[in-house]
Amino acid sequence: MQYRILGSTMPAVEVMFEQPGESMYTQSGGMAWQSEGITMSTDTRGGIMKGVGRMFAGESFFMANYTADVAGSTIAFASTVAGEIMPVNISETGGLVCQKGAFLCAQPTVNLNVTFTKKLSAGLFGGEGLVLQDLSGSGMAFLEIDGDKVVKELQPGEVVKVDTGNVVGFERSVKYEVETVKGLKNIFLGGEGLFLTKLTGPGRVILQTQNFNEFAGRIARMIPSK
Repeated sequence: MQYRILGSTMPAVEVMFEQPGESMYTQSGGMAWQSEGITMSTDTRGGIMKGVGRMFAGESFFMANYTADVAGSTIAFASTVAGEIMPVNISETGGLVCQKGAFLCAQPTVNLNVTFTKKLSAGLFGGEGLVLQDLSGSGMAFLEIDGDKVVKELQPGEVVKVDTGNVVGFERSVKYEVETVKGLKNIFLGGEGLFLTKLTGPGRVILQTQNFNEFAGRIARMIPSK
């Protein structure tokens, strides 16, 4: 399999299958275009419970699988918001924990499961919810980034505090928790949320410069209501 990232504002990843039988999977509706010589099949990738779990993690119940019938066939998967597409070799990371909606597509050797935050407070107030996406296995996966990506390699004990919704993913070695913004003036007058996501190294952290949900909320507030 070979791939290339096309575009900048609303990018897509185009995959070329080098051998018959190679495949990619994505959530329902994730495919943008394809050549002849590709067969599509749809299933829950692991059964009903896994499908339900993915729905809680921001993905679709059914997943679409695209398999090459001939060598050289191509298929593209496009991002849903303005930003970037980030290729990740899961074999090299040892697995990633990602926010809802970060997964775009992957090779079938990559497992997409759900994982729960270890602390209830992190799930309720951390902006990512109780359920996160867990990528494991081997092979290539592609993540959607809102805005631009920022990658930090945290040293043991090194801490980065991130505003709600700006976390894309992090390696399993990174400790994830939520802390409250200190000071009443900061809470009521600071213009930020009540909570920050605290990530403690060692490990790689992937951040994004835009929080699309926050952006959409600002647009919604500008729409006149009757």
